[in-house]
Amino acid sequence: MNFKKVMLGVFAIGLLAGCGNEKKEEVKVATETPMTLEQIIEAAKKEGEVNSVGMPDAWANWKGTWADLKEKYGLNHVDTDMSSAEEIAKFKAEGENATADIGDIGYEFGTVAKAQNVTLPYKPTTWDEIPQWAKDPEGHWVLGYTGTIAFIVNKDLVTKIPTSWKELGESDAKVTIGPVGIASQATNSVLAAAFALGGDEGNIQPAIDFFGKIAEEGRLLSNDPSIAALEKGEVEVALVWDFNGLNYRDQIDRSRFEVLIPSDGSLISGYATIINKYAKHPNAAKLTREFILSDEGQINLAIGYAKPIRTSVQLPEEVKAKLLPNEQYKNARPVKDFDKWKKTSENIAQMWQEEVVFKMNK
Repeated sequence: MNFKKVMLGVFAIGLLAGCGNEKKEEVKVATETPMTLEQIIEAAKKEGEVNSVGMPDAWANWKGTWADLKEKYGLNHVDTDMSSAEEIAKFKAEGENATADIGDIGYEFGTVAKAQNVTLPYKPTTWDEIPQWAKDPEGHWVLGYTGTIAFIVNKDLVTKIPTSWKELGESDAKVTIGPVGIASQATNSVLAAAFALGGDEGNIQPAIDFFGKIAEEGRLLSNDPSIAALEKGEVEVALVWDFNGLNYRDQIDRSRFEVLIPSDGSLISGYATIINKYAKHPNAAKLTREFILSDEGQINLAIGYAKPIRTSVQLPEEVKAKLLPNEQYKNARPVKDFDKWKKTSENIAQMWQEEVVFKMNK
């Protein structure tokens, strides 16, 4: 990682906690003076560990990140896997009795975490390379990698590979989407289709009509597009996050499946780190975010099929070959209106049942 000396507007929380009265003046100085990155590194080494939630070894190659942090800075690590909502609730419930320092949450939960007042802001040195939509202006949350809704196509079962939602609608391929309104991947697939078909966060009717037509044709399957179902040949075309599709493809048989981003539009989402406001190892948590957004950290994520948020990172050829080319993402976009999407998503399960599932059962 190319660490350069910068002044970071983040305060050292609890760096000298537990010192005697003779240290009180030092504490005051430490909490009021911005720290350089080198100072954060030294403080993190003294803390000696970082405890995470929702960042297990097998997801996005976090294993590589934790190994590097141990080798470079001597940071020990423990993770407890849980959902985004559970992570935020844990930070809130534990308060000053925090057992976790950092978490990884879905993009849509970033504003929730900030509103709950459980986050510690920190802007890494690569801050300016991160798109505006992918970070909180104050540094309360920031995406490390993205996920985009993709098609995974079994080439043994589908003769003409659909490369857009329009072609998928006109094909005779069966489409597996999963439980809309329950699974995040399935629900976001509906919004991705809406983006491509003229809808938006507040109007998913074009996508509902699209899937309703496929359902009437007997081509829509609501079972989970799992790796097991793909391997058994039970899926012709599935709607999945790109990192899931690429991972499934390579685990089963790279030559058997095609993974692509629909050319007429899709949804980009992703996962963001949040640092616990009450972290016992705040500098280790800041250093962890710093590393995640460094070149090395971004490459680690790409090894785990997660697309780095920093597009300037030069990936090794063998890693780049695991991912889809950037040009496939040109018509994909993130959620722009959270309020509208929140309201829509609260009603999407009912719409899906009444206007899509109903047609599957006719």
